[in-house]
Amino acid sequence: MHSSLPDFDMPADEQVHLAAESFRLLSDPTRIKVLWALLQGESSVACLAELAGAAPTAVSQHLAKLRLAGLVKGRREGTFVYYSAADEHVRGLLAQALHHADHVDRDIPSEPGGHAQPHRPRMRDA
Repeated sequence: MHSSLPDFDMPADEQVHLAAESFRLLSDPTRIKVLWALLQGESSVACLAELAGAAPTAVSQHLAKLRLAGLVKGRREGTFVYYSAADEHVRGLLAQALHHADHVDRDIPSEPGGHAQPHRPRMRDA
């Protein structure tokens, strides 16, 4: 059945496993907050902890996992490490996930063609 579709294609197993691992690592709200903050610019663990509402030790552990997965990178300056998102692919991945969540939350249909616009998170209630 699928072989009759002209452009049908399946990803390689290794690609599927790596993508699943990225999604697994993004399944934590603190990691999503940390990554979104890093997409705004480079930051330290202390600053990220404040933004994410988490303890610095917890944020440090999250960053270590995200770094091993290739989603963030660190830059050492003396005794401090400053983190940033690994690349623009991270922005696209996170923006799509947040855009989808926003549409599900507010029961908004997808745009024609299924292409999402860049995500602008809703502001928190004050």
